[in-house]
Amino acid sequence: MRYRLLDEIRGATLVSMLLYHACWDLVHIFQVKAPWYESRGAFYWQQSICWTFIFLSGFCWHLSKNQLKHALTIFLGGAVITGVTLLFAPEAKVVFGILTFLGSASFIVILLNNILKYLNPPAGFFLSMLLFGLTYPAGAGVIGIPGLFSAPLPRFLYRNLFTTYLGFRSPGFFSTDYFPVIPWLFMYIAGYYLYLWMKERDQLKIFDRSLCPPLGFLGRHSFLIYMIHQPLLYGLLALFFIDF
Repeated sequence: MRYRLLDEIRGATLVSMLLYHACWDLVHIFQVKAPWYESRGAFYWQQSICWTFIFLSGFCWHLSKNQLKHALTIFLGGAVITGVTLLFAPEAKVVFGILTFLGSASFIVILLNNILKYLNPPAGFFLSMLLFGLTYPAGAGVIGIPGLFSAPLPRFLYRNLFTTYLGFRSPGFFSTDYFPVIPWLFMYIAGYYLYLWMKERDQLKIFDRSLCPPLGFLGRHSFLIYMIHQPLLYGLLALFFIDF
């Protein structure tokens, strides 16, 4: 069975992502002036999309019929996007993007599942969220909680593509969509533990309802939509902004 509400949450997040990426295209490709796009509010909008997708993916890891096949499909989707952008739009290349991360996170949880499942789910959830908060600023060279405390990380960590993939961005690295293993794996694992926690308390049935079936349709086809959304968005926007 599918939990219909989970599909609808994913679908709603997908719509939010499509709107955000349409704004990105308008600002960065079609040169539309939109100062608000660089505001703190726009950053929070972008982060809400990332957090929801990644957390929900970790939550739904348990629901996949074949976790290895799912991980491989998502990872290869990320590789396709990287290859296409490197060939046709190097100025907007995607290296270590969201699909590469989600595939990697699923592989990692497959490897660690026999260890992770023995930790008490509430403890695992709160520990994962704490580690996410502590490592969130790792890309800037520190760990800690902004405004409370921080500690610098050794500079030798930030040296090549592999360390960049892990979360320690090397000098000069550029990607328009960058989701490294650290800190985002901890958000993914928090979702993994929330599923176990809710299952333990027999609360998963709250997702067996439907509030908006069209969003559920989008959620069930989110991978395909993600793979094709940017060319479609560009084509639609070009109708208005390119003088043929």
